[in-house]
Amino acid sequence: MNTDAVVQYFQSNPWMFTALVAWSIIWKALALWHAARNSQLAWYIVLIIINTAGILEIIYLLFFRRKRSRF
Repeated sequence: MNTDAVVQYFQSNPWMFTALVAWSIIWKALALWHAARNSQLAWYIVLIIINTAGILEIIYLLFFRRKRSRF
């Protein structure tokens, strides 16, 4: 799918674009919060700079964030 087709698709379906933006913002906020809380500056910087529609953020949350004990 070329760039023109993607732009045309989102112009004809503005709700899909809105949903994609919301999806990305939610995952980015969650990942950034965890990276900041765990003092993972490198991950924080990477997550701020690179936009992957939530893919990198989900990978970080699943595999690279530190798990804190509840007690």
